[in-house]
Amino acid sequence: MGVVTPPTAKAPKQDRSRATRQRLLEAAVACLAEVGWAGSTVTVVAERAGVSRGAAQHHFPTREDLFTAAVEYVAEERSQALRELPSQNRAAVVAALVDLYTGPLFRAALHLWVAASNEEQLRPRVTELEAKVGRETHRIAVRLLGADESRPGVRETVQGLLDMARGLGLANLLTDDAARRRRVVAQWAALVEKALG
Repeated sequence: MGVVTPPTAKAPKQDRSRATRQRLLEAAVACLAEVGWAGSTVTVVAERAGVSRGAAQHHFPTREDLFTAAVEYVAEERSQALRELPSQNRAAVVAALVDLYTGPLFRAALHLWVAASNEEQLRPRVTELEAKVGRETHRIAVRLLGADESRPGVRETVQGLLDMARGLGLANLLTDDAARRRRVVAQWAALVEKALG
């Protein structure tokens, strides 16, 4: 009789593979946020993740694969953070949305957007991903705000809030705009409350 390998024998290798993939994604996001697209090579990401370039390419055959997966990871992390927000007043929801768009996850996504504007092979992947993320974020925001989109202007109000949050995230790339941002967020929270009733 042959030796039967227990079903759990593969688990440690699969766990290591998942852990390596996770480290690569986190390192790619950190690199994009800190040094942008030009400085974020597969080699730099692999070094930061503590894995070989070969291991990185095993998981992500191309640079575009790696960074598209990193932005998908960022998007899921952003959506998960939104989904986990407790029911709270609308002002707190507005502030939480802005926090997501002014943090390092969004900074990494912005760098990828800029790269996609110049990289033909990357553009369709990022455009499709961001459209999906935008729809998901809008749905979550509607739920968190208790918005009734059957009322005229409500959909546009929610979308305007998200556009404003993205704009604040973009402004945050160049300077720490926290003091002005707090005032803008307070004003938007009041506008949203009035518009959504």
